[in-house]
Amino acid sequence: MLGALSDAWQEHLPWYPGDWVWPVLLGLVIAAIGATAAIALAHDGDGGKTIVATGGGPPHTPTTPAATGTVPLPTVPQGTPTATTAPPQAPTTTTPRTPGTLVSWPAARSGYTVVLESIPTRAGRSFAVARARAASRAGLPQVGVLDSGRFSSLHAGYFVVFSGVYPSRPAADEARSAANGKGFGAAYARQITR
Repeated sequence: MLGALSDAWQEHLPWYPGDWVWPVLLGLVIAAIGATAAIALAHDGDGGKTIVATGGGPPHTPTTPAATGTVPLPTVPQGTPTATTAPPQAPTTTTPRTPGTLVSWPAARSGYTVVLESIPTRAGRSFAVARARAASRAGLPQVGVLDSGRFSSLHAGYFVVFSGVYPSRPAADEARSAANGKGFGAAYARQITR
């Protein structure tokens, strides 16, 4: 068969590269067909669904930072308080920080947190940090960014913007309600384990 193909080539064209050209052309045709099929399947198979880094909440697409954003500042009462100071209370797991500062997840510690957003790593860590700083400025406690690939309870490939480190799910659920009230409607409680 290759002999007939080479004869036909030589009848129409003065130059013949050799018999090696036929397997190469066959391979190119197979590769083109395979690439076309893969593109068609990838386009039809995704169904427009967004993949999120963690379970436990409704899927949502990553948000982009607003062009301009303002956070209303609380009013400060004037005058001197007349009540006596309250007795000291037991420390909580969330400590207030300067707005805009971020925290790291405690080393070798598992616990619960409020996932504010799951941002694909292709969007970049700087975008996730900007979203975390906005959450911190909005008054959410202990805001930081996790690389989901470093935690066994999370799906790899995301930067997870979180708020708080809590010892129990009910405590994280209560904090989730506060996050929802501050504009993070898709926030949900999630256990974090290394």
